[in-house]
Amino acid sequence: MKLKRWTYSRRYNIKAVFDKFPNSNVIFRTINQFYFIYIVNWSEKDPVVTREDLEQMEKLLNEEMGTALFYRYRKSQIDDGKEEPNGGKAE
Repeated sequence: MKLKRWTYSRRYNIKAVFDKFPNSNVIFRTINQFYFIYIVNWSEKDPVVTREDLEQMEKLLNEEMGTALFYRYRKSQIDDGKEEPNGGKAE
């Protein structure tokens, strides 16, 4: 999947379109210095959006906006044991 285009919308939201879902607008908001999906204005012309698609969209937009590091080390990832901010080493 690729990010086709994005634009700022009102109240600091970002509206994005992805190549896999060209007829659906994805609205992002910021939280703790990274972007997350607020809502998907899904079109029936596009395939159903899965949880994996949502995660990939968030990753792509955060990479584009330069907030990928904040996204990678977000609290939910650390709490779930998926990521360790220090590489899992004791400090």
